[in-house]
Formats: sequence, C-alpha cells, structure tokens
Amino acid sequence: MNKAFIREPDDDGRRYCPKCGSLGTFVRSAPLETHILPEFRGRLGDSAWFCGYPPCEVAYFDPLGGLIRTAELRGPVYPKSDEAAICPCFDFTVADVELDAEAELPLRIRELVVRSQSEAARCGSLAADGQCCLTAVRRLYLKLKQNS
Repeated sequence: MNKAFIREPDDDGRRYCPKCGSLGTFVRSAPLETHILPEFRGRLGDSAWFCGYPPCEVAYFDPLGGLIRTAELRGPVYPKSDEAAICPCFDFTVADVELDAEAELPLRIRELVVRSQSEAARCGSLAADGQCCLTAVRRLYLKLKQNS
C-alpha cells in the first residue's frame, strides 16, 4: 500500500525520554528552577518532561533535544535516588515508608496524607516531577507489604 494514503498518528502530547524511552511527566518551570543547577538551566525552556525511570541518567528533557542529566541537578531527587526524600515538602523518605510497612499501622503515611493537604505542601515546585508524592508513597508501601 502506498504510504501517501496512511494517516499519520495524532500528536497526543506524550513525550518519551531520548535515552531510555520511558514516558516522561510534563513539568512546568517551578521544578526546573528548583532542581537544575543554574549553569545548565538555560538548556530548557519554561517547561519540560521528567524521566522517572530510576536507572536513567536523564532527569529532564524537551522535544527539541535539550536535556538535563541527574549529575546536573542541585542534589539527588526521588525516584532517581532512594537517598532523596520521596516527599521533599515534608522530608518523608523511603526509610519512613519501610518503617510503616514493617509496623502494624502506617501512622507516618497517614500523617503525610493529612499534611499533604495543607498549605505547607509545595509539590508543584519541590517534587522533581511536580506531582504530589502520595501515589509514589502508596505504591512503594504496597510493594513492601507484598514482599514481607
């Protein structure tokens, strides 16, 4: 069949990491300003995509070929590093999730849920992907509970 008569797929806005192929998470400028070292910030515009695949060295990328590697960030970010706070708003760590998974009741996570609804939560700028951490916290908690 002649390719002239095949319809090109519509652009649905999704972007994939140029290094690992993982689906990126769209972020506005606030996380970029927070996490990227000033000398590298000019590589990206007012928005970009975050690669959340932990082993990948790319942190942020744009469709024009601009990218920022994890080594070009101000510090470690979750999920690229388990040493980084999974919730940077309240310094909630992977170790906190692990403790709750071992405990009878997930009291730390319950407290985090309440705190995440307060004005002190600044996920849009502090989280590397600009998203609330609760989904990642719950996912990690359930994974740990299944493995115990």
